[in-house]
Amino acid sequence: MSETVAEERHATWLELFFDLVVVAAVAQLAHLLHGEPDGQLLLIFAVLYYAMWSVWTGFTLYANVAATRTRLLTMLAAMFGIAVMAASIPQLTEHDRPQPFIVAYVACRMLAIASWKRSAEVMTEWPGVHQAVGLIPWIASLGFDAPIRYWLWLAGIVFDLGYTVLASRSPERLLAEERREYEREQQGWVARLSRRFGAKVVADPEPRAVTADRPHLGERLGLFVIIVLGEAVAQLVNEAAGVEVWSYRSWLLVVTGFGLLVSLWWLTLQNGSTAAPVSGAWTRALRLTMPAHYLTTAAIVAIAAGVGGLAAGESEHTGPVGRWILCGGAAVYFLVGGPLGVSGAARRWSLGWALPSVTGAVLLGAFGAPLAGWVLVAGLLALALWQVSYRQHAGS
Repeated sequence: MSETVAEERHATWLELFFDLVVVAAVAQLAHLLHGEPDGQLLLIFAVLYYAMWSVWTGFTLYANVAATRTRLLTMLAAMFGIAVMAASIPQLTEHDRPQPFIVAYVACRMLAIASWKRSAEVMTEWPGVHQAVGLIPWIASLGFDAPIRYWLWLAGIVFDLGYTVLASRSPERLLAEERREYEREQQGWVARLSRRFGAKVVADPEPRAVTADRPHLGERLGLFVIIVLGEAVAQLVNEAAGVEVWSYRSWLLVVTGFGLLVSLWWLTLQNGSTAAPVSGAWTRALRLTMPAHYLTTAAIVAIAAGVGGLAAGESEHTGPVGRWILCGGAAVYFLVGGPLGVSGAARRWSLGWALPSVTGAVLLGAFGAPLAGWVLVAGLLALALWQVSYRQHAGS
């Protein structure tokens, strides 16, 4: 008797095309960290990056569950919306005109919510894709100026993630609420149509719980990491190409910077997700995996901006803000992997590799002012290589 083996899904051409617009969005967001940005600009980067990432996440999960039922026009409309968000970032930061970004963001999120509602599928693992509570502060911010506007955006993110994490802990309750809402809607318009026309109306399908296709989702999240790493390499190359004369310091910075990016690639995609050497990390609960993915990729963008600023050759030493962008990004990257290691079987990893790496990155940020740029990057590379060496130490 022959057994039927389910064919493993891979990213479709539509999904890969959809990811192209994310490349442009990441590039625009990375520019916010160039030079010596102030604290307000750092907050704007974190918030706008979340907005872009949440839109990508909503449609990635939709395509993950819908598979061959994914609607082409829906994905293309979302792609256009992300493109508008990316193009409007300079309008927001340089000309204080946030309206295009806010409208595009809200429209994309509402389109995702409508897509899920039309499919009658409930993503109980990451229910934020179904609700608009987090959008209310964004809409309200249209009536306020900075900095109140930015704090409203931050509140929207807190509402978004808070609802998602809390609701995902009670999937049965979430599904029951969706079905009660469905029954109210059906009884309302079905009853009215029946009374008016005496016609028999076919009701929409009843909501049902769905889960993500883990291997496919892992591939999609990994492709997003590749996009971010690709932008990091592009920044390093572009900034180095703008230097007229390469000194030995320039060579050392390019070598150590490229080595650091390679190490991040290895830790994130070759050695387990989010730098923690835990096999099957993509199969964790989405309320752990998705925030970790956001923090990891945002940290890589920050690291790339810091290395790119040094590669531009404007100064042998980095300023305090640029240094903290670089070292703080590395600390966040290393820190996210620590709790994942503790929650799995790799407690030795967290205490012996993750914690020292986080501490080292913080110390470089605090006391690295006298260090040349390439020495600072070399220090972070050494911390990353220490984590890469875990496999050799664990096997001994």
